[in-house]
Amino acid sequence: MEHMTQHDALKRLAYIEGHLAGVRKMVEQDQYCVDVLKQTYAIRRAIEKLEAKLLSGHLQGCVVEGIEAGESDRVIDELVELYALANK
Repeated sequence: MEHMTQHDALKRLAYIEGHLAGVRKMVEQDQYCVDVLKQTYAIRRAIEKLEAKLLSGHLQGCVVEGIEAGESDRVIDELVELYALANK
């Protein structure tokens, strides 16, 4: 994984972890459901941004390297698997 992608991913993960802790606290404190849901939606968007960043890095780095190394079948199989997981 490229250093900048890794740095950005770790930053986003810290944000997500903080958000999750906040939601846990809201649930424990019996906060209004709509407020809790708004926070869970924000977490989902943050995870989607993280996934997009990781996928972009993978496509620009690992996929290109795999194809150049003659491993296109394996690379394509992995991408098909990711696509299937994302659409379950």
